[in-house]
Amino acid sequence: MSTSVTPPISIMFACRQNAGRSQLAAAIARSLATPGITVRSAGTEPAASLHPAVLQVLTERGLTPDHEPRLLAPEDVEASDWVITMGCGETCPIYPGKHYEDWDVPDPAGQPVARVREIAAIIEERVRDLLTRI
Repeated sequence: MSTSVTPPISIMFACRQNAGRSQLAAAIARSLATPGITVRSAGTEPAASLHPAVLQVLTERGLTPDHEPRLLAPEDVEASDWVITMGCGETCPIYPGKHYEDWDVPDPAGQPVARVREIAAIIEERVRDLLTRI
């Protein structure tokens, strides 16, 4: 009788500022992922802080952000199995053997909380789909 062991999997969510979409996606993915899945986020042009409405929606959902916005480094992509971009596609480093997806998700920057809730729901649906495919 053999047991199959799933190797660890790493997902990187990237957007331009790492202050909205990628933070929402990472927090949602962390809350839904099974053990053995590592989730990170970064941005190609990080903002100084998270968008206030994004932070409010994360708090409402009982989630915490990944960290303060940070720069996407080539090592981040190289260490990831899945790279999900949301608005930074052509500036994200490409490494062979990685799974890349570009999600067309509205930017929550400057949006009212009600709209950010809708964006979070769109991201959650995509994250759930991704986790079933990994």
